[in-house]
Amino acid sequence: MPKVLIGDKLSPAAVEIFHARGIETVTKTGLNTEELIAEIPEYDGLVVRSACKPNADVIAAATNLKVIGRAGIGVDNIDIKAATAKGVVVMNTPFGNAITTAEHAIALMFAAARQIPAANAETQEGKWPKSGYMGTEVSYKTLGLIGCGNIGSRVAERAIGLKMKVAAYDPFLTEERAVELGVEKVELDELLKRADIITLHVPLTEQTKNVLSRDNLQKTKPGLILVNCARGGLVDEAAVKDLLESGHIKAAAFDVFAVEPAKENILFGTPNFIATPHLGAATTEAQENVALQVAEQMSDYLLSGAVTNALNMPSITAEEAPRIKPFAELAEKLGSFAGQISDFGYDEVVIEYEGEVADLNRKPLTAALLAGLLRASRGDVNMVSAPAILADSGVKLTETKTEDSPVYDSLVRIKVKTKATQNAPEGGWRTLAGTLIAGKPRIVEVKGMALEGDFAPVMLYVNNLDQPGFIGALGQMLGEEAINIATFHLGRTTAGDEAIALIGIDSTPSSGLVDKLSALPQVRYARVLTF
Repeated sequence: MPKVLIGDKLSPAAVEIFHARGIETVTKTGLNTEELIAEIPEYDGLVVRSACKPNADVIAAATNLKVIGRAGIGVDNIDIKAATAKGVVVMNTPFGNAITTAEHAIALMFAAARQIPAANAETQEGKWPKSGYMGTEVSYKTLGLIGCGNIGSRVAERAIGLKMKVAAYDPFLTEERAVELGVEKVELDELLKRADIITLHVPLTEQTKNVLSRDNLQKTKPGLILVNCARGGLVDEAAVKDLLESGHIKAAAFDVFAVEPAKENILFGTPNFIATPHLGAATTEAQENVALQVAEQMSDYLLSGAVTNALNMPSITAEEAPRIKPFAELAEKLGSFAGQISDFGYDEVVIEYEGEVADLNRKPLTAALLAGLLRASRGDVNMVSAPAILADSGVKLTETKTEDSPVYDSLVRIKVKTKATQNAPEGGWRTLAGTLIAGKPRIVEVKGMALEGDFAPVMLYVNNLDQPGFIGALGQMLGEEAINIATFHLGRTTAGDEAIALIGIDSTPSSGLVDKLSALPQVRYARVLTF
């Protein structure tokens, strides 16, 4: 039974989802790093919000951990790089609090436009400052969205309902999607020049950090209203303070800050500045939604292998998982085969999908194949870590698909270009292909030769010349070591030319047997394979 540690407060309904799916849970909130390191080894899953911080040390200690689920969007508290290297899937819940965050942005926009917090404070002090507050209508103004994804698009819908014009800067926004939303897609400089109100809805990355720098803020229209409910660090806070004091920015409202908890900040106390303590997702509905969503996602992954909203692994729906699973097993075995016969490493990997498999979700299949390939030389590698490891190594990866397969309904082929050696100055290609027959992985091609056979736990792979005496000598050697042959598959180009023997055996031969086999005059290469 999988076991999940709940490291932050989670609703009872979400905990019940785990239990109903047959998953054991233990709730321990408020653990510091040392306590979390001591606790984590026995768990398959970890649920967090923002307080629990699974850093690299925690993940290193998580010997059984398979998935970390964040009940919310931001994953700043999770070391995703360390999780990926360890093969731990990291999931978040990007849709559960989108409406709540969008509504908070609209609320702050109104609060800034009508100076509601300051007017409220003075009114309750008995001052009745009616003449001191002249607000701004938002209708028919231009709202500039920096980011028009999950949350930004919802802000756009609400702004359009308020009769606002919406201009959006988002490199990933297509013209078709912009038309569908009713927004105008613009470049950043155009947005800065035209927007009466700017609101941000992007993650904090190297590309978005300080997107509203002092220089960019100075390009905006005088009288700008600025709202940030996304992430601290997107805006130069010191520049906002200066521009508020000069009057260039009429009002600003921030829910997020560069350093949080923001017990102090350069903007605090600045006239026409409104602050809330990261409340974008803080509604009863949103907190319940993301908790239920993360429980469902983690349960699906732990029980069926379905992957939803993962940040470091391709998504696999619950419907796809049963169909993909046998092809993933085939891909992993082909990768393992290729890795075990690529003695000196490789410079390039080509993966070809033919027939019906080409129409499947191929990303998890590629990840499984790369895991098998890398495991031969790297040890503990899985579908999560393999693509990142290959990318870091500089090995070129090419993936192709063909709708038709000449012989089989589906075919997966891997080609590995091995590194140059003294005997092969230009390196060489190792080519393997496989398919599913009756739902089971089968080898159907080795080095371009047709050869159909099962994968066995232990196999002898021999590249030899097709000459008399080889099979007899091989059988005698195996007999002398009392090794039973389970399966025997042969392939060749033409009579007397290059051939392949793939022999399933019931026990692992000694290195001495492999050396004797390699010394036979017909043998070019011999290797023990394990699957």
